[in-house]
Amino acid sequence: MELSYCVVNTNGREFLLGCLEAIAATHPDGVDREILVLDNASDDGSREAVAQRFPEVRVIARDRRGGLAENNSLLLREAQGRFCLLLNEDSQILGGAAEALLEALEADQGAAVAGAQLLDPDRRPIACAWRFPSLDTALAQAFFLHRRLVTQDAGTSAGDDERVREVGWVQSAAILVRREAAAQVGYLDPDFFVYSEEVDFQKRLHDAGWRVLHVPAARAIHHEQLASDRSAGARRVVQFHRGRAMYMRKHHTWPVAVTARVLWAWSYVPRAVAAIFMPGHDPRWYWLHARRALRPSRGEGMREAAEAYNAQLASTGGQAASVRL
Repeated sequence: MELSYCVVNTNGREFLLGCLEAIAATHPDGVDREILVLDNASDDGSREAVAQRFPEVRVIARDRRGGLAENNSLLLREAQGRFCLLLNEDSQILGGAAEALLEALEADQGAAVAGAQLLDPDRRPIACAWRFPSLDTALAQAFFLHRRLVTQDAGTSAGDDERVREVGWVQSAAILVRREAAAQVGYLDPDFFVYSEEVDFQKRLHDAGWRVLHVPAARAIHHEQLASDRSAGARRVVQFHRGRAMYMRKHHTWPVAVTARVLWAWSYVPRAVAAIFMPGHDPRWYWLHARRALRPSRGEGMREAAEAYNAQLASTGGQAASVRL
């Protein structure tokens, strides 16, 4: 088997169907494939919809909600392909994307990951490749130089540069992974529920001697359903900063990790002040980021929401009210 499409879905039925339609429409000719969907204890009819519309898709149905790192690792272990294209349910690959990612990893046997250029729903490029988090990147963000010194994808470069390039890490919404490399480093770390799990994974691959590539010719629309759902925003903010702090503790010394937290917290303060005078911007959102960046252990994150949902499932025999993560 050459290629395994691996999709994690949590209550994203319509996005998931769109993702599978895009796979069917864009899969390159002559490439053996399989499609795996891990359904993360959805209660919106996702499994039934996939069975009806895409009977060839293998659905792995979980009876409890887990984190993205755990779920992607399950898919990587179950997949049969030499290469696994990890997709969020709200990612929609465009024509030629799978082929361009495969060509990139086939051409560079030392590369473990190839990431697509992500686009917003209006097909405008969005940032999707960066240098690894460090004290230097925290300083760059604190002085508002992150777009110049930290971001590495083609979406922020001048012109239409389609060259494949080596980068630190790429966002996991649409990435092709060499399965043998993932197995070598023990897949993704389940201690990361979501956010920074792909950064840690690619850092460990980098430390093991593998490279990460950004492939501008491969394009995928990322609808970012989590970012557009402000009803669960506070949990996401907590989880984001918790994941970044966990990454820093794991890969850097304690003084560096603490200093980076202070710098990241500071970077939101001018934004909060500016938001007071900018229509459509909520200063409270930036203050929340500042507080959670400084004290990431405070508050309830997405992991706690999933645990509450799982407890409710267990107590009601498999029936629970949907919890927005």
